[in-house]
Amino acid sequence: MDAPLVPPSDRMRFRTRARTRWSDEDMQGVLNNAVYLTLFEEARYDWCRELGLLVGRHFSFVLLQSNVRFLLPGQGGVEVEIELCTAHLGTSSFQQAYRVREAESGRVWCEAEALLVIWDAESRASAPMPAGFREAVRRFEGWAAEEG
Repeated sequence: MDAPLVPPSDRMRFRTRARTRWSDEDMQGVLNNAVYLTLFEEARYDWCRELGLLVGRHFSFVLLQSNVRFLLPGQGGVEVEIELCTAHLGTSSFQQAYRVREAESGRVWCEAEALLVIWDAESRASAPMPAGFREAVRRFEGWAAEEG
């Protein structure tokens, strides 16, 4: 399996912080792998809130695929910084990249990428990306209108 395509930190335009819980550790005393998906989701929520992309309190998209590479064992009860950037915009989907690092030490615990699909909850199917969504992401990422 290929490693996630994650740009250097200086190209990650969004950062947020979260705290792992002591109960997030598994029987080996490391952060359980499923917790990372929750950290990515929390970062996406903060990103959507900042960009004005929430529909009420909900996302307008669903997760289709994720690829996580674990670099160091994480811990429970620790503040982390999650970096996020949008790498590509399609017609009904977009790709994001993530990095989770321990806030105090700066050590990187994992890198990941995700493919997300715009979702119409009523028809329960993918939908075209709204122009406002596309423009908000382009503006935030500093892309020209034809980039994405």
